[in-house]
Amino acid sequence: MNVVVGVADCRVTKDPADVLVTYALGSCVAVSIYDPVARVGGLLHFMLPDAPNAAARAGKSPFMFADTGIPLMFHEAYELGAQKRRLRVRVAGGAQIMDAKGVFNIGQRNCLAMRKIFWKAGVLVQTEETGGSRPRTMWFEIASGRVFLKSPDGLAEREL
Repeated sequence: MNVVVGVADCRVTKDPADVLVTYALGSCVAVSIYDPVARVGGLLHFMLPDAPNAAARAGKSPFMFADTGIPLMFHEAYELGAQKRRLRVRVAGGAQIMDAKGVFNIGQRNCLAMRKIFWKAGVLVQTEETGGSRPRTMWFEIASGRVFLKSPDGLAEREL
C-alpha cells in the first residue's frame, strides 16, 4: 500500500505491505532508513536545515527541519526495534530549483546540515543522490528495503 509522506512529514513503519513515497524533492531532502534485521523503515521529507528556537521549543513541525526531524525519525525507528549499527541510510534531493543564482542555496544548506547531523551521530550514508537542478520522487519498499528515484518526466527511474 502506498503511503504518501508529504513535505515536512515522516513515516516509520514495520508493515511489509507499505511503500513510502515522497514527491517533488526540489531543495528539500528525503532521508530513508532501514534496518534489515528488524525490518523497520522510515522516510523523512524535510524542507529547511535548522528549526528556529521558538519552533524547536514549541515542538511545531519537527519534521520540517533537519536538526529536529532526523533525530526524531531515528528515535521512532529505535522504538520499533531498529538498531543504529544496522541502519541503511539513503538520501536524495537538495537540488537548486527556484534559486537559479544561488542566493539562498537552500538545497546545499539542507545537505550540509544533514551531513553534519550524521557525522556527529556517527551515521554513514549508504547511497546519496543530491544537488543538481531537477526535482525527484522517492519511494521505498519496506518489504525489500529497496529505494527508487524517478525524475518528473518518468523516464529516469533508478534504484538508489
